[in-house]
Amino acid sequence: MEYNFKEIEKKWQQKWFSQNKYKVSEDSPKPKYYVLEMFPYPSGKLHMGHVRNYSIGDVFARFMRLKGYNVLHPMGWDAFGLPAENAAIKHGIHPSDWTWSNIENMKRQLIELGISYDWDREVATCHPNYYKWTQWMFLQFYKAGLAYRKRSYVNWCPSCETVLANEQVVNGRCERCKSLVGKKDLEQWFFRITNYAERLLRDIEKLDGWPEKVKIMQKNWIGRSEGAEIEFEIEGLGKKIKVFTTRPDTLFGVTYLVLAPEHPLTKEIIAGKPQEKECLEFIEKMQYLNEIERTSTETEKEGRFTGGYAIHPLTGERVPIYIANYVLVDYGTGAVMGVPAHDQRDFEFAKKYNLPIKVVIKGEGVDIENLQSAYEDEGVLINSGIFDGLKNTDAMKKITQYLEQKGFGRACVTYKLRDWLISRQRYWGAPIPIVYCDECGIVPVPEEDLPVLLPYNVEFKPTGQSPLSYCEEFVNTTCPKCGRPAKRETDTMDTFICSSWYYFRYTDPKNDQKPFEKSLVSYWLPVDQYIGGVEHAILHLLYSRFFTKVLYDLGYVPFEEPFKNLLTQGMVLKDGAKMSKSLGNIVSPEDIVEKYGADTARLFILFAAPPERDLEWSDQGVEGCFRFLNRLWRLYIELKNKLADDNLVGESELDDELRYRLNYTIKKVTEDIGERFNFNTAISTIMELLNFLYEYKESGKLNKDLIIDTLRNLLILIYPFTPHIACELWEIMGFGEDIEEVSWPQYDEAALVRKNVEIAIQVNGKVRSRMNISVDMTEDEVKQAVLNDQKLKSLLDGKEIVKFVYVKNRLVNIVVK
Repeated sequence: MEYNFKEIEKKWQQKWFSQNKYKVSEDSPKPKYYVLEMFPYPSGKLHMGHVRNYSIGDVFARFMRLKGYNVLHPMGWDAFGLPAENAAIKHGIHPSDWTWSNIENMKRQLIELGISYDWDREVATCHPNYYKWTQWMFLQFYKAGLAYRKRSYVNWCPSCETVLANEQVVNGRCERCKSLVGKKDLEQWFFRITNYAERLLRDIEKLDGWPEKVKIMQKNWIGRSEGAEIEFEIEGLGKKIKVFTTRPDTLFGVTYLVLAPEHPLTKEIIAGKPQEKECLEFIEKMQYLNEIERTSTETEKEGRFTGGYAIHPLTGERVPIYIANYVLVDYGTGAVMGVPAHDQRDFEFAKKYNLPIKVVIKGEGVDIENLQSAYEDEGVLINSGIFDGLKNTDAMKKITQYLEQKGFGRACVTYKLRDWLISRQRYWGAPIPIVYCDECGIVPVPEEDLPVLLPYNVEFKPTGQSPLSYCEEFVNTTCPKCGRPAKRETDTMDTFICSSWYYFRYTDPKNDQKPFEKSLVSYWLPVDQYIGGVEHAILHLLYSRFFTKVLYDLGYVPFEEPFKNLLTQGMVLKDGAKMSKSLGNIVSPEDIVEKYGADTARLFILFAAPPERDLEWSDQGVEGCFRFLNRLWRLYIELKNKLADDNLVGESELDDELRYRLNYTIKKVTEDIGERFNFNTAISTIMELLNFLYEYKESGKLNKDLIIDTLRNLLILIYPFTPHIACELWEIMGFGEDIEEVSWPQYDEAALVRKNVEIAIQVNGKVRSRMNISVDMTEDEVKQAVLNDQKLKSLLDGKEIVKFVYVKNRLVNIVVK
C-alpha cells in the first residue's frame, strides 16, 4: 500500500466538511476554549504566512479537543478594503464580485489544508448582515459621545483628488498614481480613543499571556507623558497659545515658541505682517512632507519667524513665535516652547536662527557661558526668580503649582495616542450611517433602518473619488427627523472598525436582531488563544481592546479585555527575505500541497522554526518532511501485517527502552504544545520515537501489546500536526472509535525512570562505540564492561590507557597514547 496522500486527504476533507465535524454549541458539559487566528483579507490566494498562521491555530484547536475542551475555532473574511476597489478600476471587475470570488477560492484552499473550522460560523465583513452591525456599533459610539466630526488635516493626493489612509502613502507618494501626497483640511469622522488612553495603558499589565514586546509596543504607541500645560498670551491678538511640556523646571529658559505650520492660530498671527508671504509658502511646503520626514533626527530643523510675539507668563518678556517642520499639529497641543540651553533640538534651532540661549539649570563643572551643546542633565535652578537654588527635579512640581495659583497653567498628562480617524473616501467599506439635513444638521440613521446598503450599480472612475459621492440614488434621501430632503454621508468606515469586533460575531453569526447575544459572548469570550502576525501588534490589537472597553462600559459585554493569550508568529522567508512578487521568491501553498500534500506542508511549516520566529523556506526541508511521513506510513503497514500473527508474543530486551521513549514523547509533546508552543521540538521528539520504533521492529522480537499501545499513542500525538495521515492509519489499524473522539494520552511517571541507558564511548575524544548499561552500575562496573567490549579491545590493543573518564549515564572517554 503506497502513501497516496491525494486520495487520503481528499477523503478526510470531504468527510470533515460534509459532516460539519467541528461544529460546536454552548450546550456541551465540557469546559470551553476559544482558539482564533486573525482572519485574512480575501486577496485571492493563500500565501505561506497564512498557512503558518492557520496551521499553528489548528494544532492547538485539535490538541485542546482531545484534551477534553469544547473548542470554538471559527473563520471569516476581513473583506472590505482598497485592493478590491483598485481591482475594479484596473480590471473592470466589481469589488463585490472580485471579493466573493476570492473568498470562494481561499475557502477551498483552507479546506484542502485540513484546518478544523466550524464553517457554520463563517462571517464576511462585506456582507450586509455583518456591516449592519458595524454601523450599529458606530451609532452606539455616537450616542455615547465617542464619535464626532471635525475639520482635520489628512493625507491628500492632488492627482486622485482623494484622502488617503496612512497605509496608502508609500515614501511620501500615492501608492496608486505615485504623486507627492500633501495635507488637506477636511471634515472627517473620528472615534475618541484618547478617552480610553489611560485604561488602555493601565490594563496592559493585566495581559499576562501576551508577549512582552507587544505590550511594550502598545505602551510606546499610547505614549503617556506627565508635565504641565502652560498658556502664553499672543501679543496684540487677545488669544493664547497652549504649550505642553514635561520640563516645567526650564520655563524661565524659554526664548522662543514654535507652532506647527498647520496650527489654527498660525494664519491669524502672520496676517498682515511682512513675514506672511514667506510663512504661507513654508506652510504649503510642509504639506508635501510626511510626519516621519518632518520629525526624523536626521532631518534638518527648519522654521520661519511669524512676526508675532507671545508674552512669557512669569517674566512678562516678549517671546518670538516661529513655525517649524518638527512640530506636528495633532501631537500634543501643536505648539512647543523653545528652551535651547536644555534641549538639543532647540539648541540647534536657536543656533541656526541666532536666537538667545538662556541657561536656567547649572550642573557641576558646566561652563554656562560657552555651551557647546544643550545641558540636559539634573542640576540647580539659576536665572529663575524665586525658584533659584532649587533642585530642578523639585522645581518641576513647585513651578507647576505656582502656574496653577496664578492661572497660567496646570498639571497635565498627555498621550502620543491620537483620536482614530475613521473616514475613508472610498466605496468598498461600511457606509457611515449619518444623514445631513439643512434643517436638523447631523442626524444618525435610526437603528431600525440599518443597514445602510452599498449600492451595487455604481461607476468606478480612475479619479480616486468614492463612487458613492456621485451615486444619486445613494446620496439623496430624506431626513429621519423632519422628513425633508437630505444627503447621506458618502465616506465609508476604516476597515479596522470591521475587524475590531468580529470575534464577538463568531459567537452568534446568524443573529439578525442584535450583533450578538450577551449570554453567548459571556460563554465564549474572552478569546483564550489569539494568533496572528506581530505587524498587527499596535493598530488592530489596540483598536480591539478599545472596542471591548467601550462595549463593556455600555453594558454589552462583561469583560474589558478581548484576548487572554496572544501568540505572534514570525514571517516566512525565502533567500533571507519576506516572500513577495517583486523579489520573485514566492512559494505557492497550492504547488506544495499538489506535490507533497497538505500534511507535509503543515508539518514542515511547524517543524522548521519555533512559531514566534521567522522561518526560512527550504525545499530540502519540505522533502525531508515528506520522507518522514512515508516512513511513518510504511512502518504502520508493515507492522499491521506482523501484528496479524496471533502467535506474536513475548518480550524484547528493548521493551523498557520503548516504554521509556513512548512516555517521554507523550510528556514532551504535551508540554511543548500546551505550555510552550514549541511545535518544532514536539515534532522532533515524535520523529525520534519513530526512528526507535524501526530499530525495535528490526530487533526481531515484538511485544504485541506494547507495540500496539505505542502505535496507537503515536498517531494521537502526531494527529494535531498531520490529521489526514493520522486518521487514515488509525482506520487502517482498526484502533476502534474515531481518533478525533479519543482522549489525549497520559504518561506514566514510573516509566520515565530509566533502567538502562545508552552511553557513547570515546577514544581520545572521538566516538568509537555505544553501549547499553544499567543506570545503577558503578563506575568500576562500567569500566569493566567497556574494557571487555570486543570492538574496543582491538582499538586499545598495544596502547597505554592514560585516563578513564566516566560521565554518569552519558559517556565514557578513554585517553590513550
